[in-house]
Amino acid sequence: MSTVVAVYTGQGLAERIQAVFREVLPDSRLVNIMDDSLIGDVIRAGRVTPEVTRRLVQYYRHGEEIGADVILNTCSSVGEVADWARPMFATPIVKIDDAMAREAAGRFERIAVLATLPTTLEPTRRLLEREAASQGRSVQVLSLLAEGAYQALVSGRPEEHDRLILEAAASAEGRADVLVLAQGSMARMEETLQQASGLPTFSSPRLGVLAVRSELARLGKMAP
Repeated sequence: MSTVVAVYTGQGLAERIQAVFREVLPDSRLVNIMDDSLIGDVIRAGRVTPEVTRRLVQYYRHGEEIGADVILNTCSSVGEVADWARPMFATPIVKIDDAMAREAAGRFERIAVLATLPTTLEPTRRLLEREAASQGRSVQVLSLLAEGAYQALVSGRPEEHDRLILEAAASAEGRADVLVLAQGSMARMEETLQQASGLPTFSSPRLGVLAVRSELARLGKMAP
């Protein structure tokens, strides 16, 4: 049985990831490491601090000690920490949003990135631009913030969360060819946003888990 260790910086995503794992990787062992103080510290500082970086690297190290075949970084706000840390570990680190960015940047030129946290917008924009460049393409990235939506979600007001996301997405009309949901916690809105906007809409959880499956297959830990 292969082992995947998922590292979370906040609440609200673990249940969805677990459901996708049961469907896509039913024979793998999923171990969750969660420290919801991390995203709180990022929000307060407005950036990923050295202290957050050190703690994340410690959690990746714990994942190796647990026996992970693959470590899944589930938070887009700290994705660049995973990029930086990869050479330090023998265990592959898969970022939840890499596959989403690769697909969006490979197919579309005008990309609207929708986030509920400002700390996620800039890393996601940079990720999309890097993915496009790696494919010899150029993209225009429109950043949209559903201000207050994250706070609504974590305080138990999912309807308010959804309403604010829909309002923010409406401003992409005529300005984008695709919507990219910057945070995995927004995946609940994928179908609703696609119907409301008429635009293809990408979220990261399923694509991220499929990327984990591909990595396990590459390692010979499961059939392709």
